[in-house]
Amino acid sequence: MVKLNKIYTRTGDDGTTGLVDGSRCPKHSARIEAIGAVDEANSALGLAAVALTGEAGSDITRIQNDLFDLGADLATPGDDFEPGEMTLRIVPTQADWLEARIDAATERLEPLTSFVLPGGSEAAARVHVARAAVRRAERAMTALADHEPVNPAALAYVNRLSDLLFQLARLENDEGRADVTWVPGANR
Repeated sequence: MVKLNKIYTRTGDDGTTGLVDGSRCPKHSARIEAIGAVDEANSALGLAAVALTGEAGSDITRIQNDLFDLGADLATPGDDFEPGEMTLRIVPTQADWLEARIDAATERLEPLTSFVLPGGSEAAARVHVARAAVRRAERAMTALADHEPVNPAALAYVNRLSDLLFQLARLENDEGRADVTWVPGANR
């Protein structure tokens, strides 16, 4: 259980932030950029969730919890990706759950015949914004992985998440029937 008695500590006033292992790094580092991008994606999901109903809404709540796990994973430097009593790590079963949800959504959708423009209903548009934020988080995580070890399960998770959000947006568009599709060269 997390207990926060004080919101500000002043320890970051020098432009650094603390990591799980007690070390500090610059707030502009690739690691903090990745953590921040995950936080922004989580916030975008929160905005999407208020427009969703039923199963999709509870899926988003589960995903938001996973994204906090992902933030903790990224805030734990090193190359030991095994979870422990005091170490949160994304594990393969979290990506497996996303895959199962993608498969279930795909069964309800007709195959695509064109690329889908982000939009349609308000709920779908919000999910598309969250999907784009997740893709940015993935880019930040892979940029970090170019310089420091990143949990492979975390990379798989964030990659699957954008796929699931794409399918959830389509479901929100009357199971894809109200998708707005790209017409190549339409405005030439």
